[in-house]
Amino acid sequence: MSIEQILVLAIVQGLTEFLPVSSSGHLILIPALTDWQDQGVVTDVMVHVGSLFAVLVYFQRDVRWLLRGALEFVQGQRSDAARLALYIVLATIPALVFGAVLALTGAGSALRGVEVVAYGSIAWGLLLGVADWVGKRAKKMEDMRLSSALIIGLAQAVALIPGTSRSGITMTAARFLGFERGEAARFSFLLGIPAIAAAGMFTGLEAWNSGTGVPADALWAAFFSFFAALAAIAILMAVVKRASFAVFVVYRVALGLVLLAMLYGWFPALLPTL
Repeated sequence: MSIEQILVLAIVQGLTEFLPVSSSGHLILIPALTDWQDQGVVTDVMVHVGSLFAVLVYFQRDVRWLLRGALEFVQGQRSDAARLALYIVLATIPALVFGAVLALTGAGSALRGVEVVAYGSIAWGLLLGVADWVGKRAKKMEDMRLSSALIIGLAQAVALIPGTSRSGITMTAARFLGFERGEAARFSFLLGIPAIAAAGMFTGLEAWNSGTGVPADALWAAFFSFFAALAAIAILMAVVKRASFAVFVVYRVALGLVLLAMLYGWFPALLPTL
């Protein structure tokens, strides 16, 4: 890949991973809207790993607290940290199972299409708006219960379909369950840590077993995505303290409509057909 493609992939992934607009969908759009070759699943996963390190840095206090809780759970203690660490582990299982099914059946590659991204962007964007509108603003992460964590975990599994947005759908589920915007975002980010880490390990092992290894381009893209992701997290956490998710809903619906117009040639004089 050229340095331009590496930088674009890194910036787009980093900025969209934690904004509720679907990072995987945007990564699919890059080669579709340019003359660049599709960067492939390995690069997509590696830039997600770069974003993962941004979460670990930004939420390092929460991460340390959860790690301590995991250790306490192993030792038989039942603290709040141990309880939440267990919830995050259990809520990650649906995404791991669904991800394995997509990988083994090849369905994941079949879903890497602009049409899937377009319809998903609109549908899940509108649902985010509804959840943010009707959801109460009472619960904090300390109020999380196993049933709520599992519901959010099931939502995270659906996010493996491009155009859904992992952060978007998990925050949608959390808002429907009555969690504050900031707390919904916080839990969403922490829940993504084991899932993204598992995807990175799985991809790395596959590359190792195939004898090809992870391309240097993918590693550089992961490096740059780390910095873009840090900026995205800071932006989102600032937004949720002062405003609703409406701006992201409008963006998602507009993006989906533009993509459909390009796909079906609704405005051929203005937009190229994909």
